[in-house]
Amino acid sequence: MADPTRRGILRRLGEGACSISDLAELFEMTLTGVKKHVRLLEEAGMVVTEKRGRVRYCMLGTNSLEREVAWIRDYQLSLDGRLDRLDEFLNRTEGTS
Repeated sequence: MADPTRRGILRRLGEGACSISDLAELFEMTLTGVKKHVRLLEEAGMVVTEKRGRVRYCMLGTNSLEREVAWIRDYQLSLDGRLDRLDEFLNRTEGTS
């Protein structure tokens, strides 16, 4: 998720479904450029598309950020443990200086 355009697309789709044409206009990109970003997001399971008549709509996928949220939660727990151990170490060594 390093690409700011893809993050922007996800942020916009968080507000509701949007056509690829509307996304292209919003991000001042060509249809081809937006389609490439949407395809990558779709392959990652973060976006789903649906064709209604001649218009293709995009919406957040059901697995949108679940893996990322789980990774962040695990990392936060690991970091919390490290910080707790650092705090204990500093408290023990504070009196020896």
